[in-house]
Amino acid sequence: MIVENIKQVEENIKQACEKVGRNPEEVTLIAVSKTKPYTAIEEALPSGILDYGENKVQELCDKFDILPKNIRWHMIGHLQRNKVKYLVGKVQLIHSVDSLRLAEQIEKEFAKADEIANVLIEVNMAQEESKFGITSQETEELIREIAKLPHVRIQGLMTIAPFTDNPETNRIYFKNMKKLSVDINNKNIDNVSMNVLSMGMTGDYQVAVEEGATMVRVGTGIFGERNYNI
Repeated sequence: MIVENIKQVEENIKQACEKVGRNPEEVTLIAVSKTKPYTAIEEALPSGILDYGENKVQELCDKFDILPKNIRWHMIGHLQRNKVKYLVGKVQLIHSVDSLRLAEQIEKEFAKADEIANVLIEVNMAQEESKFGITSQETEELIREIAKLPHVRIQGLMTIAPFTDNPETNRIYFKNMKKLSVDINNKNIDNVSMNVLSMGMTGDYQVAVEEGATMVRVGTGIFGERNYNI
């Protein structure tokens, strides 16, 4: 079932790319395995997907210890500063950096291991009060500050669009994220790349791909509904 779901999502990504003349290889599918048992990931592995997203540090670490070491783990949830140290040596990309204080903590912990932390800056493009992330107006200034940290590499931007039954309503946010990414890229800030645009989830990833997403984060569309009560 899970492998079939992945094939369907990959097909949808391919069609969205074809619609706008993009190469599907530009888009990485992150299977969001948060709240799912490690056995669900084992079931997904034959599909060839190696990028998995978690929103809790403890859960990521537990799964890291059990599962094959060629898996690329993505921290996609809000990250508390006191948990950063547990991610060193385990995480491919931290999608949710939204303050200098958090970036400085990442610098401190990754410097101890002489490792580089790859991060995305989380932008709250829809300015929802319930969501983390900075405004688009604050983004360049924060990036310029974080760019000075030697063990932190900004690889791009991330956003969580509003939950909606109509993905078209989120198109404007994805479009604005792409524009922001291009604007920052054109500033040629040292130590900063804008190669990654992480946006789009189960309800709206096809629209996100049409608007330039290079990473989409799909959980329910692959693993089914989550039970948050466990």
